[in-house]
Amino acid sequence: QVQLVESGGGLVQAGGSLRLSCAASGRTFSSYAMGWFRQAPGKEREFVATVTRNGAITDYSDSVRARFTISRDNAKNAVYLQMNSLKPEDTANYSCAAALAPSRGANGYRYWGQGTQVTVSS
Repeated sequence: QVQLVESGGGLVQAGGSLRLSCAASGRTFSSYAMGWFRQAPGKEREFVATVTRNGAITDYSDSVRARFTISRDNAKNAVYLQMNSLKPEDTANYSCAAALAPSRGANGYRYWGQGTQVTVSS
């Protein structure tokens, strides 16, 4: 079992940057692909980014590609989401999740964190 705890959210002005972190418990972190999802009030959960178990391959939604970067450090049991050029429409609760294989679908993820709120002001 993997427990995930996100941090790094907050309030930032449009054009600014934030770096989200997701700390994982357990010795099997490197066995899982990791993903970031977000959900804004009144909207469905949305795929943001995913990374393979060894960090070699990443995938992004079109809405964040070239602005966000997902990375992981298996030695630290952590995955990160560097968010640059933030826009008000990026405002959401961001959650990390663990899956046996990278996926854009939330159903593919077995373990989820509670999320961290990101608010981008205009």
